[in-house]
Amino acid sequence: MTSNSSKLQPVRGTQDAMPHENKLFRYIEETAFKVACRYGFGEISTPIFEFTEVFSRTLGDNSDIVTKEMYTFKDRGGDYLTLRPEGTAGVARAVISNGLAQDLPLKLFYRGPMFRYERPQKGRRRQFQQVGIEIIGVSETQADIETIALGQHFLADLGIDKGLTLEINTLGDLESRTTYRGCLVDYLSDYQSKLSKDSALRLSQNPLRILDSKNEDDREIVAGAPLLKDSLNDESRRLFDDLLNGLTQLKLEYIVNDKLVRGLDYYSHTAFEFTSRSLGAQSAVLAGGRYDGLISQMGGPEIPGIGWAAGVERLALLLGNTHFLDRPISVIPVNKDLTNEAINLADRLRRKGFNVELGYSGNLSKRMKRANKANSCAVIILGADEFLRNKSLVRDMDSGEQVEVSLEHLNKHLEPYK
Repeated sequence: MTSNSSKLQPVRGTQDAMPHENKLFRYIEETAFKVACRYGFGEISTPIFEFTEVFSRTLGDNSDIVTKEMYTFKDRGGDYLTLRPEGTAGVARAVISNGLAQDLPLKLFYRGPMFRYERPQKGRRRQFQQVGIEIIGVSETQADIETIALGQHFLADLGIDKGLTLEINTLGDLESRTTYRGCLVDYLSDYQSKLSKDSALRLSQNPLRILDSKNEDDREIVAGAPLLKDSLNDESRRLFDDLLNGLTQLKLEYIVNDKLVRGLDYYSHTAFEFTSRSLGAQSAVLAGGRYDGLISQMGGPEIPGIGWAAGVERLALLLGNTHFLDRPISVIPVNKDLTNEAINLADRLRRKGFNVELGYSGNLSKRMKRANKANSCAVIILGADEFLRNKSLVRDMDSGEQVEVSLEHLNKHLEPYK
C-alpha cells in the first residue's frame, strides 16, 4: 500500500460513479420501482451484510459464490459476516426473523449494492447495483406469470425489451429432479476423470451444478447429457404447460432453453432469463426462478417463493450514453448587472418543478457552451433590453429556434421542457 495519496486508486473491480452515471442508475432503479408498484409490490431494505451462514446455508458450502466470491470477515465480536452477494437470501431471512409468514402473500421489491469477488468484466463489477422482486407465499403458476410479466414490463419501460430474448425452462419438482439426478450421475460418471476439479467434486454432492460450469471441457461433456424435461412427472409437466400458456395469453414471446438450470436444491419448476447478445459471454440482464425450498432450508416454515434480479450497470450499458435524462433548462444573464435577476428567476422556476442550471460566470459564448455540455433542453437568455420590457429570450437547444417570451408567461412556455 502506498503512502503517496496522489497514487490512490479505487479497489480493482470498483468504480466511482459520476453524476451522469448516477442519473442513469437512479432512472433504472426508479423505473423498476414504479413498475413494481403497479403490480402491488412494496419496498424492503435489508442490511448489506449478514451473518455468513445466511449465504453459506442457502448457496451451498461448495458453490463458487461461497468458496470463491464472497467477501467474508470476522468482526470485533468474533462473528463471521459477509457482504451480500445477492438479494434473495437476505429477503428470505427477513421473512423468518420478522415473523412475516403471518402476512402472506408478500410482494417485495429491493434495490442496492451487492458484492462478489470475481473477475471484473463488461457490466459486472465487484461492487454492483441490483434491483429485484420476490413473491413469497404463492405456489400457483399465476405468480410465475406475473413475475415474468413484471420483468418484461420493466425492460419495456426502459425501452430495451426489443433487443432481448426471454429464455425459460422448468426444473420440475423434487421427485422429478431426483429422477433426473440419477440419470445425470449415470451419464457423467463415464466422464469423471475428464471433469474439472470443481465438477468432479460436485458429482457426488450436487451434480446439477455441473450443468452451470463455465469450464470449456465440462461444457463439451454436458452438451451430450440427458435433458431434465425427460424426467418430469405429470404434475411438473402440467405446471410448465400452464406457465407457457399464460405467457402466450399475455403475448410474451419466449424460447424454451432445455439447458437453463439452477443447481441449488431449493430451486424448483420455473427458471428464466432475459438475455442480450450485445453483452458478451455474460448475456443475462435479468434472471430469476422459483425457490420453494429456500425458506424451509433456512430454518423457517415451508413457504414457496419466486423472483428475479437485474444488474443496474448491465442495463445501463444497454441504454447507452445517448439516453438523456432530466435535461436542465439553463438561465444565462447577458451581463453581471442581471446576475441577481437570473438567480431569482432560477429559484422561481425550480420551485415550479423545473430543472434549472445557472451559469456562474463567463461571457455569453462560454455560458452557452456550458449549457450545451450540460445537455440543456432550453436556454433562457436575460438581456438588458428584453428585461426592461419584462421579457426574455428562450432558445430550444435541439431545434435552435429562439423566441421572445414575456416573463409572466414563461412558466407556461416552458411546460414542454419539464
